[in-house]
Amino acid sequence: MLRLIAVGLLIVGLALGLLTGWGVPLGETLFRYDPALLNTAQAGIQRYASPALWDDGVLPLLERPSWVLPAGSGALLLMLRGLLLSPRRR
Repeated sequence: MLRLIAVGLLIVGLALGLLTGWGVPLGETLFRYDPALLNTAQAGIQRYASPALWDDGVLPLLERPSWVLPAGSGALLLMLRGLLLSPRRR
């Protein structure tokens, strides 16, 4: 199941890279999809969680190319799956 999710995320990353362009930031892609989404998310995160979470956590992700987050998550899940299922070493 974990492998299926990981491969799905890798496919989403590939599709985003091909459809939006390899250098288009995630924030721009989300803004094209729903212009109010980023403002709503920013207000909610800063009000109910922490302004630092937006500034230091979310904003750097929004500045990365749109394909990096899903593809990176998929790659990490594949590596995690490999570590969990690998035979124990002596």
